[in-house]
Amino acid sequence: MLIRENGVILIPVDFSKQSLIATKQSYNLAKFTNSKIILMEVIKQGATENSNDLNALVEQTKRESNCLCEGITVKGDIYEQTDKMAEQIKASLIVAGLDTHVRFRSFLGSSNASKFIKNAPCPVVTVRGTEHREGCKNIVMPFDLSPESREKVSIVVQLAHYYNADIRIVSVFDPNDSKYENKLLPYLHQVKKYIKEKNVNCTNKSIPSKEVAEAIVEYANRNDCDLIVQMNKQDLSFGEMFSGTMSQKMVDISNIPVITVNPMKRESYSHFGSGM
Repeated sequence: MLIRENGVILIPVDFSKQSLIATKQSYNLAKFTNSKIILMEVIKQGATENSNDLNALVEQTKRESNCLCEGITVKGDIYEQTDKMAEQIKASLIVAGLDTHVRFRSFLGSSNASKFIKNAPCPVVTVRGTEHREGCKNIVMPFDLSPESREKVSIVVQLAHYYNADIRIVSVFDPNDSKYENKLLPYLHQVKKYIKEKNVNCTNKSIPSKEVAEAIVEYANRNDCDLIVQMNKQDLSFGEMFSGTMSQKMVDISNIPVITVNPMKRESYSHFGSGM
């Protein structure tokens, strides 16, 4: 399960447009799961704390979401503190707004590395777009031959039930690898069968491309999709062509919210027939 019932959703805020949109994006999931929203302002060491803006945002969030909401202020690096706080309060989800003009590799990568997402103790929703998406009609599920990709299916089904959304399975393969799509087909049949047994509509699309993240985001925009769900697979292949930065790149370029989930341990996997 992606988000447990009666959990906590943590949102780092700096009062930028993206962080305010991220706050609004959390409302539906907070309602669906009866979760509390924690708004966390991180200020630099030595800075003077001013709680007026945070208190006002907490009250606005309570009013608009009809959910429990609290505000906290901590000092330090926003990404280090977000992971630390998420661990401390046992958050079930982090929702983070990213500046649309700053690329992921320079904003979260390099010095901060992709440590923020990689080290997060729970799934992370990144919001880079400048428009609040009220609902969710179509969820994109990139799919390949890795165990992590199969693990993701039950997560996407949970989200589809919450939003009454359709699932759009997207597989990207190297145009020069004529055998890959044939290898993938049996797994796709299993996945579609599982999803339909859960009473969720789904489609699948295979896309020949060497640019995996770009192809998925382009498909999502072309097909009126509202959410992309990906696994954070630093050391494994995506199809036969996955690079270690693909999950970072998806966050980097997507104007559509992305949920990144760190995979479970290998021994925790089960096959489709046993409920994934």
